[in-house]
Amino acid sequence: MATAGKVIKCRAAVAWEPNAPLMMEEIEVAPPQEGEIRIKVVATGVCHTDLYHLFEGKDKRGFPTVLGHEGAGVVESVGPGVTDFKPGDKVIPLFLSQCGECKFCKCPKTNMCDCSWSSNYHDIMSDPTTRFTCRGQPILQFMGTSTFSEYTVINQIAVAKIVDDAPLDRVCLLGCGIATGYGAAVNTAGVTPGSVCAVFGLGAVGLAAVMGCKNAGASHIFAVDINEQIFEKAKIFGATDFLNPKAYNKPISEVLSEMTSGGVDFSLECVGNTEVMRTALESCIKGWGVSVLVGWTDVKDFSAKPIQLISGKTWKGSLFGGFKSKDSVPNLVCDYMTGKIKLDEFITHKMSLEQVNDFKKLKLFLKGVDKTKGMNLVLQFCLAKR
Repeated sequence: MATAGKVIKCRAAVAWEPNAPLMMEEIEVAPPQEGEIRIKVVATGVCHTDLYHLFEGKDKRGFPTVLGHEGAGVVESVGPGVTDFKPGDKVIPLFLSQCGECKFCKCPKTNMCDCSWSSNYHDIMSDPTTRFTCRGQPILQFMGTSTFSEYTVINQIAVAKIVDDAPLDRVCLLGCGIATGYGAAVNTAGVTPGSVCAVFGLGAVGLAAVMGCKNAGASHIFAVDINEQIFEKAKIFGATDFLNPKAYNKPISEVLSEMTSGGVDFSLECVGNTEVMRTALESCIKGWGVSVLVGWTDVKDFSAKPIQLISGKTWKGSLFGGFKSKDSVPNLVCDYMTGKIKLDEFITHKMSLEQVNDFKKLKLFLKGVDKTKGMNLVLQFCLAKR
């Protein structure tokens, strides 16, 4: 392409500081270096973790930055040493890398990668190395991706090549939220046929977890949320029973225990709230119950009574649904294309990147509620036409 090897000037939504409006800026995106790929971003979803970093984490060391890590686009150019990608390839950036060489990548028990930004910089959620500049200063690339920009540069170990006929404005969601919830059920929890499950929190991640429980063959799936408006949507993904904790005068863990003769086989916490994490664990049956932490947070500690684990329950955590990113995302795209998993049903709004500061809508998204439509599962910014 004509831009190969040159600095590209493009639009991006820059977060200059925590808890402040993003600024539409012209940024400079450097050419890809050894092992890197420059991508033209076509569409990106808004994930709770983007808003967590902006509104909740508030670590000033993680700014200025360009948010966004749930995108899809087309390869514009490649750097030296890149052989598996070429200009024109459709790709999904990955916030979790897979180098294929480290001890974690070689271990089938985990999807961690020693080369990921999260290995050393999880507190600021960015590697200090960046290909972005604006107003003469470096701009961090959030979670190694930064999809709130028309162009981004990413190491090839954090990019997945996908089939040419994949709709980028749909499959971008597999870059984080949907893969995270779905995989937490089928991989991390290991939901079994005929089992009873409970999913706490029915945002996009939670609904994807419901979908994972259904596809794994669960017989009953309890959808737990204080927003009853979303229960109808949860039915589409396979939920069979619905509970609003505010509708009971006792802990919802006790309600679930009574309704299931001792507790559920699998519970998944998809909120990022430490109190809900404990509740999810306490909702499991003793002896073999498995509870999975899926929601992202790093600002509070969590706790539980030791007897919960001594009695035979298992407490686990899940990052990106346990999927090895480069290997799994192309397969998930194919699963969508063949109808095995749903994506279209998650999207409730499409906006231009210039509307990124519609904080009223973003904050409602953070709560999982949209007063204008009853629910808001995924906000999506379209940066370019396909």
